[in-house]
Amino acid sequence: MKKLLFVTSFLALLLIACTAEPVEVVREVEVIKEVEVTREVEVVQEVVEEVEVVKEVEVEKIVEVVVEATPVPVDRTGPWVDTVVVLEEANADAAISRLEAGDIDVFADDIGNPTSFARLQEIDAISSVQSFGLYYEISFNPAACADEGVMNPFANAAIREAMNQLVDRDFISTEIMGGLATPRYVAINAASADRGRFAADIRAIEAQYAFNKEAASATIAAEMEAMGAEMVDGVWNFNGAPVELSGLIRTEDQRTEIGDYVADQLEDIGFTVLRDYKSSSEASPIWLRGEPSDCAFNYYTGGWISTAISRDVGGNWQFFQTAAGLPFPLFQAYENSDEFADLAQRLNDSDYSTLEERAEMISAILPLAMEESQRIWLVDLQSAWPYRSEISLSADLSGGISGSRFWPYTLRRGEEVGGSVTMAMPSILTEAWNPIAGSNWIFDQSLIRATGDAGTLPDPHTGLAIPQRIEGATVTAQEDLPVGKTLDWVTLEKAAEITVPDDAWVDWDAETQTFITASEKFTETQTALLKSTVTYPADLWDTVTWHDGSAISPADFVMGMILTFDQAKEGSAIYDEAQVAAFDSFIGTFKGTRVLSLDPLTIETYTDAWSLDAENGVNTWWPQYNQGEGAWHNLAIGIMAETQGLTAFSADKSTTNEIEHMSYVSGPTLEILGNMLNGNEEEGIEGAAASGFIPYEPTMGQFVTADDAAARYANLQEWNRTRGHFWVGTGPFFLQRAYPVEGNVILQRNTAYPDAANKWDRFAAPAIAEVELDGPGRVTNGDEAAFDVIVTFNGEPYAMSDISEVTYLLFDATGALVGQGSADAVEDGLWQVTLGSDVTGDLEAGSSRLEVVVSSTRVALPSLSSLEFVASP
Repeated sequence: MKKLLFVTSFLALLLIACTAEPVEVVREVEVIKEVEVTREVEVVQEVVEEVEVVKEVEVEKIVEVVVEATPVPVDRTGPWVDTVVVLEEANADAAISRLEAGDIDVFADDIGNPTSFARLQEIDAISSVQSFGLYYEISFNPAACADEGVMNPFANAAIREAMNQLVDRDFISTEIMGGLATPRYVAINAASADRGRFAADIRAIEAQYAFNKEAASATIAAEMEAMGAEMVDGVWNFNGAPVELSGLIRTEDQRTEIGDYVADQLEDIGFTVLRDYKSSSEASPIWLRGEPSDCAFNYYTGGWISTAISRDVGGNWQFFQTAAGLPFPLFQAYENSDEFADLAQRLNDSDYSTLEERAEMISAILPLAMEESQRIWLVDLQSAWPYRSEISLSADLSGGISGSRFWPYTLRRGEEVGGSVTMAMPSILTEAWNPIAGSNWIFDQSLIRATGDAGTLPDPHTGLAIPQRIEGATVTAQEDLPVGKTLDWVTLEKAAEITVPDDAWVDWDAETQTFITASEKFTETQTALLKSTVTYPADLWDTVTWHDGSAISPADFVMGMILTFDQAKEGSAIYDEAQVAAFDSFIGTFKGTRVLSLDPLTIETYTDAWSLDAENGVNTWWPQYNQGEGAWHNLAIGIMAETQGLTAFSADKSTTNEIEHMSYVSGPTLEILGNMLNGNEEEGIEGAAASGFIPYEPTMGQFVTADDAAARYANLQEWNRTRGHFWVGTGPFFLQRAYPVEGNVILQRNTAYPDAANKWDRFAAPAIAEVELDGPGRVTNGDEAAFDVIVTFNGEPYAMSDISEVTYLLFDATGALVGQGSADAVEDGLWQVTLGSDVTGDLEAGSSRLEVVVSSTRVALPSLSSLEFVASP
């Protein structure tokens, strides 16, 4: 029986108007951003209902029928299954066959190919869930070539901008993607509230940059001539040779056809294109970790996924188009106008006081982003994620299965307790795993997150943070800020002024290895726009342990605070220039933190960066770094190794210094880390275990005793002896083994995990509104016209109390936007748009179009519909 059935009206609605982080950005002080998928991905950057049990119904639309199950008390802790065997399968059709045969149980990748998608729906043994957070783009290399005799046209911003008109997004959506995608022009996620808020601005961008090959060619020709190129027999030449462009084209999905299409378009206007077909693991060293000025590629077929619903897309522009995005060479090559950089920074930092001001800033940055076009957006995908019908798991409305934070907690085969599940992914162990700046690829991150935990988790339907390890929080916001709350677990308070205490830690001295307090750094009392106070359970230190058996401690939290600062300080032994841009963004709004209590752990954070939702403004300081959890003692051996110049946490630093990118799970750096832990007499290395090394001892020594250090290192030694790696977390699964050559990973149940197995067995199908527009087919100019907006879910009226707004856009026969506004609520399931005589009187004769956008409080994905009518005199 299918758990995913299709309804044509909703599909059509998505095809009409759907448009990350990094960014879908979810702020904790861990900043989770969208990640490049391997489909690269990350993040940018999230109340939970019931496990879906869906029966088949014969209808014409996508409908999910839910039977809610009542959780029963269980004695089991940790995940339902004992073992997850993860293997590589890059071919979607092969994955479907293996699912049907029972060779694998879950394929943690989306099915976006129309033929494969149709096949999937015909197999009763396979169920699937939908997501709307995956999108494709073209990433340009914006750097001038180090070899001055070689031209990179995409170092010219005007040429990058013109590429928006050279590609036909409608062709890509309908012909290449088979209707399972919608055109995308901007950095606003389809699965976000902002998609509805800025519909008019997006429509204006779409009109300005619609497919126009002639205009694109003319602009590019003028710029090429200005750069010294000349057209010879229809081919662009520079320094007497053809201008060759290297298109780095992914091979696993429709990006192969997209890459070929882009190459065809470029060849049609005079470029010579070398089509370099690569898998994810083959492409990554070139586009992400390679030196851009080497010009090893000119464009790359990128794919990204928002792993959680975006509540605020404000950070996307800084993530995707500035050096603050990621510590990789390509991002460090991004250059921006002062106006764009300022707006991107302010939007990332929530540097505004009203929603109106925010709207003005987003309206202003949208055209600036098009002018710079470090990447051009192509399509948003409507994706199906398949698994065998006897399997249950919770997926994310944006991130699907691999992007979901909840699949590790909910994965189960029928009613079984224990057992094994086999999961396939297109690529695993693509990049080095380390918590600080390791692999950002979605499939690696999916497994990494299964081994870790978090202070809060993103609700998979709304993106609102919900408590995981924390017990509760209070958010105090400056009284004039438009901060609201939805859920009861957080307390929201408003204050006329929020004063930063003198003893708050506001900065870090990398040379003395001590925190700098507010009174030491400032001569005047500081204020903040927001304060969050988070409280952990009283039994935290007794119930949560790292996988090597070490009990979590205050030192793990303090280590995270230190590493927020240290790598961006020139006085640090592990200074990394690639971390500076992101740190500068952070320190521009950070106002301080202090630990109020260790028992129970209570932490205050003061900041000028705030979220529209109080739930997402809670800073937990859980020891979750950008790319995974980290215990102070396993990070310590990495710090030792980087201090000695043997390896580096970040890809950028490892590339610059020509050393290995640090991996805690495989490869040559395992030996280096082993030497740091155990010592190596032949090489004169005294290991941390023998020396009792305490990193940042002037500060960390207040939280770690010599006996603590000895016990931690002994645990890590035994862990490495039995597991062969140094990866430890506190999550529901631990990494049993990683086999990079074979492309296999084995995850094992963490029997010490404190939560009941059914803690998160509470998810139902997302209540995505189904929208139908009804009204007259002909409107006489000057007559009032009323249109009904019918809003339902599973055939039942959608409650007015669950609808945040219904807005409309009116386009005349010329395609111009001539009206917009809000619909009026009539009753549950029914809203009405009324076009006054003054509006209809100005309509051009011909076919007009009315579009509506319905935003729900139950899901963050807006629903859209449209209706055409004839305007006549």
